[in-house]
Amino acid sequence: MNDKKPSTHPSELEIEVLLKQCEIKRTRGQGPGGQHRNKVETGIVIKDLKSGIAGRAGETRSQDTNQKRSIDRLRINLALAIRTDRKIEEFPSERWKSRISGNRITVSPKHFDFAWMLAESLDVAKIFEFDLTQVALRLGVSKSQLIKFWKLSDAFQLINHERTKQGLKPLK
Repeated sequence: MNDKKPSTHPSELEIEVLLKQCEIKRTRGQGPGGQHRNKVETGIVIKDLKSGIAGRAGETRSQDTNQKRSIDRLRINLALAIRTDRKIEEFPSERWKSRISGNRITVSPKHFDFAWMLAESLDVAKIFEFDLTQVALRLGVSKSQLIKFWKLSDAFQLINHERTKQGLKPLK
């Protein structure tokens, strides 16, 4: 019996744990903007030191808001860039199943679960060489639900790029 714990995707980590392996930089907005331009360092760049992947935010004058957005963007970027070595038998996870209702994916891009669900769906897509039918079947959702889910992030472009490399038609 194999008691090896499945590898955890970095997007699944609790925020406090993820931040312990990151470098946080404060930045100042650049370019034109006159008197309303940020004159203090409210922009945030959070870089995962293990992977070199970063999340950036600086569109508001609130450092706290920018930090939260930067963390969210880092988690999405990690989900898009990193694939785990988990086996197909480990999918879908119980956590994934808990977010599926009647073949529908029930998660908002603003929800904490979004990034790791994105990572899990991309891991399965890679295993099945981006065959949409097989991925949807394995994850227990419809193909249209999967496409809608991927369109909520840059995953859709990533999937189409990989499908093209495999000689498959891009998704619409």
